[in-house]
Amino acid sequence: MTPSETTFTPVRYSPDVAPPEPDFDRNLQQVIDIVEDFEKGSVEGEGEHRAVRFAHAKAYGLVRGTFEILDGVPPEYAQGIYAGPGKHDALVRYSNGLSHLGADRMLGNVVGMATKVFGVDSTTTLPDESASHTMDFNMINGPIFFCNTAAHYTFLAKLFIDLPQYRLAGRRGSHQMFHDWVTGYGTLPASQWAWDELGAMLRLGERARWQNLLLSSFFSMGAVRHGDYIAKLRIRPTNESAAGVQARDLDPKSGDEVFRPALVSELARAEHEFDFQVQLCASLETMPVDDLTVEWEEHESPFVTVARLRFARQDIGGESNLAAADALSFTPWRCPPEHVPIGSIQTVRKEVYRRSSLLRHELNGQPRTEPASAADVLPDPA
Repeated sequence: MTPSETTFTPVRYSPDVAPPEPDFDRNLQQVIDIVEDFEKGSVEGEGEHRAVRFAHAKAYGLVRGTFEILDGVPPEYAQGIYAGPGKHDALVRYSNGLSHLGADRMLGNVVGMATKVFGVDSTTTLPDESASHTMDFNMINGPIFFCNTAAHYTFLAKLFIDLPQYRLAGRRGSHQMFHDWVTGYGTLPASQWAWDELGAMLRLGERARWQNLLLSSFFSMGAVRHGDYIAKLRIRPTNESAAGVQARDLDPKSGDEVFRPALVSELARAEHEFDFQVQLCASLETMPVDDLTVEWEEHESPFVTVARLRFARQDIGGESNLAAADALSFTPWRCPPEHVPIGSIQTVRKEVYRRSSLLRHELNGQPRTEPASAADVLPDPA
């Protein structure tokens, strides 16, 4: 939907739209400790003698693309970098959502799409990247997230790491996981049990599909500033692009790898195009910014296309492509001030992602530098 004007009054952004969480700094440090302990242990624990990401550890491929901001976008949506038309190079890293490597059927079908846009006419909000002109979007194939506070994330981070072990234990493991999730490993009083978060996790798993990654829609989950307003983001294939995908449904029982072969095959065969969309907040009551378990309903505020992401035909097979994907760093805080993430969990991500990336690159002996262009990472597919 691309209306010439909104049929509602969007909520205006202000710095105090999401009040600070009590004991945030203490809880944040606990999350950082959990993440860093995992990454140090992953060098041997994941069997590849290298540290992996705490989240989205397994890459399915790195894709070169173009990100074109459209002309004629309605004023409420033409905010910040979307205020005028322009074309940018982009890189997209597809990945599994979990902290582990291994067979796709064991990791599940919650997957991610991290997009890096180059040549942004603004500097990033990250204090150690004052010269960077890239902007990142970290998205998954579901509109909600399973955590709302840094306090709950202190135990959900550990559960996230342990998910494959729960799955291996079958029904008994599922029961134990539900108990640990809701009660915070038995530490939470009943009045604080994480029922909403558990429900969000179950709904996220139900909505995810075993399908070609080029058919999935991906969401920002959390809210971001959108210039004068507040928004969530979505990337979805255009109808024409989706209709042309040949390898569509995937069978996780058919082999250890199902996502990457289908992605490699489809990109070598055809071009693909996606709508990059913005959904403005119409009400803080029904579209809360600090409750990520609540989906923003489209009948209150539609997604409006502000840009198009396009992939040319290209070969992403080979280990060099995966190595390039793993060397990159993605964070939603690599953005101009007009587009900063909003809320407790989004703020947790700022420091956790930064510290995680620093440690991972150090453990792997990799230089950690933000590329100046897509060509510094992958050749032009043309």
